[in-house]
Amino acid sequence: MGLGQRAAERSKRNPSISGEPEPRQDPEAQRNAPPQKDQEGANTGSSQDSPRGCHASPQSAPSSLPLAPTPNSNVSTPVVESLGEPLINGHITRIIDPPITKKTLSELDVQKIFHNPKLRHDINFDPDLHFRPNVEGEKGRKRQERSDCFWRTLRDQLSDFVVNREKFYAQFGYGDEWCLPVLLKSIRDILHTLMPQRDRQFLDEGLDVSLMMQQFHKGILDLDQLALGLSRVLKSHCAPMRDEEIDTMYNYIKAGNQTGDLDQLVMGMRELLSVLEHMKLDVANHHIRCLRPALIDDTIHFEQKYFCKRLQSGKLDTRESIMWYRNAQRLYSNGPSDLNQGFGEMHVLFEALSRLVLPSAARQTIPETFQHDHERILKLRANILDAINLDICMRLYEYLEKLGRLTSSAQFQSYNDTSSTASSRVPSGEFSFTASLSGSRPSSLGFSSAGSVTSSPRSSLAMPSYVDPDQHESRVKTQNLYQSLLALLHQAPHAANQAARWQAIAPSMALQIFRYTNAPSGMLPVVKEKLMNSLCRPDSQIYCEMEQKFQHKLLAELSNRVREFKGLSGVSLYSAATGARAMPTNRMVEHDNEGGVEDMATRLAHVGILHWRVWAPLLYIEDVDERMI
Repeated sequence: MGLGQRAAERSKRNPSISGEPEPRQDPEAQRNAPPQKDQEGANTGSSQDSPRGCHASPQSAPSSLPLAPTPNSNVSTPVVESLGEPLINGHITRIIDPPITKKTLSELDVQKIFHNPKLRHDINFDPDLHFRPNVEGEKGRKRQERSDCFWRTLRDQLSDFVVNREKFYAQFGYGDEWCLPVLLKSIRDILHTLMPQRDRQFLDEGLDVSLMMQQFHKGILDLDQLALGLSRVLKSHCAPMRDEEIDTMYNYIKAGNQTGDLDQLVMGMRELLSVLEHMKLDVANHHIRCLRPALIDDTIHFEQKYFCKRLQSGKLDTRESIMWYRNAQRLYSNGPSDLNQGFGEMHVLFEALSRLVLPSAARQTIPETFQHDHERILKLRANILDAINLDICMRLYEYLEKLGRLTSSAQFQSYNDTSSTASSRVPSGEFSFTASLSGSRPSSLGFSSAGSVTSSPRSSLAMPSYVDPDQHESRVKTQNLYQSLLALLHQAPHAANQAARWQAIAPSMALQIFRYTNAPSGMLPVVKEKLMNSLCRPDSQIYCEMEQKFQHKLLAELSNRVREFKGLSGVSLYSAATGARAMPTNRMVEHDNEGGVEDMATRLAHVGILHWRVWAPLLYIEDVDERMI
């Protein structure tokens, strides 16, 4: 029995829901009529009321919306046309589009993929690039709200059709301007994009929305058969992994139709639309996998053509980008010869780029020519900030370790006896871990060098090189500390920016470092203060020292990577730069693959080489910029 049949049976059992609409009183007469004296009509417990309370008495029914301002009204009521809503049988109704339509999925069409400049650029860098539903952030929240609104409206409209047929037909009549027919049309349109041309005729015959709505109003629409037919069609065109979702959809619709449970019925339709979205995503991701080599090979030609059109139309202003490169030419043209041999004609670009990704350059505007690499540059900058701050933490640990050894010796015995009081009076300005203590080797902190046993071409933050492998106990202790600091960093909640995140966890970092040393306990407040004043602070001496050291090492590693990559074709460059990231590495310290200096150099070399191939003929080669401004 269909939904309409059960509604008809319910109408026979319930006197308040008749098969034919009751005569309706003129709205103006309702407003001007005197109050009813017969209390029986106003009794909410009358036997004429609907069991669900959906059939209101004439006295409580709201008057119709006036089509023009009333003479006695102080507030002007706009006419219907100004509301921008369709008028059906004298009532205003809002047509809500389904949350997933052919239009919202249009960006997944293969032609849109071919002409999407951001996707065409990103496909060079991300082996796992794929489409997925947007459920995160503000856009995801709004998308969910729109979805909930549509399904709630559909449920309410079906409920009106079942329990208050008069209200339903007064609002919608026999038209298609309500959620169910709009949803069915959307399902048909999406299926058109998923099926080959030869099958679309059968789809149009089996999913004739006009005929289905006639059957719905006559109470003979068989939703069980509709769901069964759709499930067979979907399974014949989808990946096997979607079969379970399709079965869930069919079971919801079947159970809802047989029991009259509108919630299950709506849930089944919701699942159906979700299955269609997943199928569309599967097809788009399959296209990306198959077309990736061709898209990568065509990257330079496509982007030059795209940016030339934007330059000629005035939609892209590259004057600041040209100025950025010309300033770099003046500053870095006479760089170290050994590095220039690796960079070749790109040495100015990479000298400037290696400084652009430093955290101290956060206030500099990223040139417009890097618009498609903006997120990658910010990610590199965040990784470098983490690396520098961890260097500072380990430098502090080394200083405190030396201080602990000195204070435990005989010449500092008197200091130990009064450390709890004397150390608390040490002015914070006298504490500095940038200078080496007398009698000890200079403090040094750096990443593992290429080719060492603790490094790999794509290693993450590796164990600092000052650890003596012969001192096993000290080495294990330092390794454990490093791992604990990384754990604190990974567990820290995300903040508005990376600097705020580090400032929030600095006290915990200082305490963790202090636990691994034998330094006087009274120094803990001073250590916390100094660490907070050093992390993410380009104006501090230790931070500047560690950032400069990191930049030199990054530039040297970058020269090696560019020398290796610059002669490769597009697909070969993609394979060399991204292939090793999926390979497991034997690392002394577990950490994110994007943390190590070798990894950062590889990523930056990939970005810079592609950037040069696109923009050098357009802007950077002499005299070309004058024609492009």
